Amino acid sequence: MNYSDVFGAWEAHPEQFWLDAAGDIAWFEAPKTAYEAGKGWFPDGKVNACYAALDTHVEAGHGGQVAICYDSPVTGTKRQVTYDELLKEVSAFASGLRHLGVGQGGRVLIYMPMIPEAVVAMLATARLGAVHSVVFGGFAARELAKRIDDFAPDVIVTATCGIEPGRKIPYMPLVNEALAMSVHPPHHVVIKQRPEQQVEFEEGRDVDFDGILEAGGTEPCCPCASTDPLYVLYTSGTTGTPKGVVRDIGSYLVALKWSMTNIYSAQPGEAYWAASDIGWVVGHSYIVYGPLVNRNSTVLYEGKPVGTPDAGAMWRIISEYNVSVAFTAPTAIRAIKREDPQATHVSKYDLGCLRFLFLAGERADPDTVEWARTSLGVPVIDHWWQTELGWPALSAFPGLGDTLVHIGAAGRPVPGFAFDILDEDGHPVPRGQNGAIVIKCPLPPGAMTGLWNAPGRFEDQYLSTYAGYYLTGDAGYMDEDGFVFVMGRTDDVMNVAGHRLSTGSIEEVIAAHPAVAECAVVGAADELKGQVPVAFVVLKAGATEATIANLEQDLIASVRHEVGAVASFRRVYQTAVLPKTRSGKILRKTIRSLIDGQPFDTPATIDNVDAIEAVRVAISDHT
Repeated sequence: MNYSDVFGAWEAHPEQFWLDAAGDIAWFEAPKTAYEAGKGWFPDGKVNACYAALDTHVEAGHGGQVAICYDSPVTGTKRQVTYDELLKEVSAFASGLRHLGVGQGGRVLIYMPMIPEAVVAMLATARLGAVHSVVFGGFAARELAKRIDDFAPDVIVTATCGIEPGRKIPYMPLVNEALAMSVHPPHHVVIKQRPEQQVEFEEGRDVDFDGILEAGGTEPCCPCASTDPLYVLYTSGTTGTPKGVVRDIGSYLVALKWSMTNIYSAQPGEAYWAASDIGWVVGHSYIVYGPLVNRNSTVLYEGKPVGTPDAGAMWRIISEYNVSVAFTAPTAIRAIKREDPQATHVSKYDLGCLRFLFLAGERADPDTVEWARTSLGVPVIDHWWQTELGWPALSAFPGLGDTLVHIGAAGRPVPGFAFDILDEDGHPVPRGQNGAIVIKCPLPPGAMTGLWNAPGRFEDQYLSTYAGYYLTGDAGYMDEDGFVFVMGRTDDVMNVAGHRLSTGSIEEVIAAHPAVAECAVVGAADELKGQVPVAFVVLKAGATEATIANLEQDLIASVRHEVGAVASFRRVYQTAVLPKTRSGKILRKTIRSLIDGQPFDTPATIDNVDAIEAVRVAISDHT
């Protein structure tokens, strides 16, 4: 069937479409009901994510297949883990977690680098019917503490350090600092001692990760309701308060399996590589659960697209592990292109195995797509989704024999996602005209089921703006052929190299400086990262010359410590005043247009004319 036939089949009989798709998952009790309002997808199904990812393949005789290809150029380590070996480790670790008090419905927070033990911790938590929350290892202590307090984990699983080119990032000082800030710290911290960084354990609290595995316990899979939560993944909100996106078990597995086959065209037994981090939604969906449920060999890469050791790192991985389908962010391709514009490294490797390269995370500019397509000689497919959605909502469909793209577009709607483009009053706009990108409810399997501890916030933020629609927070248009062009955010969340970061969380740090009276942070366009945060600050009267002279360096250091290096914060502009609405809301969109050199409508008030000029002078003076 082609794309039009498949999409039409979903439109005609959506519930039967997803019941049929559910037949590709290993259930304990297969669902008979597709959807029930108020309960969700497959409410009568019983399932376990770990069983669907590991046990079922081992039972079918595929235990000798490689499950994880671990490649760490920063440590010089390579390791291949079979499905048999992974199942044994996961079962043992699940037994260890149970002895630490984690049971069905329990909570495990995972703060780990890109090592196989991180995957073991995720799957072991799922095996118990518990809920995991993976926090990106680049987050600083304060951000980690926010997530600990909101999630209230029974156990934290971490490692002694993360490793980047030329430096180690000790994790335990960050974990200890976060626990000291937390209102309800857990009783136990499980620690993976890495050879590159050893620590002394705190008696009574800390538990050795390897010791749990060496104990060799076993644990059966807990049968869970399909609608039970699998994980909570925090994403930034405009207020600086993290939003805990909740994902259920059964519908997520169904969506991922469908996407692996029909979107990515990955066949069971093949190697698949999502060059991301397990701390982001891409890592959850397409490093861990998607490939393993589809019985692929997934690549776990602890390195960078350039510098480990050169701009050929990505091509080496694809060649060495015989990767059929790869997925990365446009930022990575731009970094490779900057270092190797003539693509000389590509010719050093046999890339005949690669069929498709997918891009997502931020808008893929046409130049980057064309460079990659020409250099690799394979279709390069931009596609679009969000943490909240869990899997692609716009794409091409190689698995259906459809690689049609429109340059600059994020693709056509995936079955299950009914897109509209609306004006401010909620009316559909003509094809080709910009508006708010929305998706009709109910959302399909795999999408968020709510926000952790914040049901009211979920309704207010996503469902209340346009009745019957999920608000994506993005703006764009749909062309005559149904391709959707996503042009940018409509809120104040920045997209830094595919990582959504809140302007509010950075503003909170900057406003705490004793010399700062008020501030505004906006995401400035950046050729490499898509956006980077820049700050505009108004100083308090009486700020000393010494304070002013060191302000930028001090604020950069503070943001790095409080938010993390992932923010890529490096510029501070001093201005006498900030443009605002009459109600006092800072005109961030106007400021962003100024910093990007884009046209905008000048606010009518004299005060804001003067304020805009002050911002313009600040930008000019800094440059």
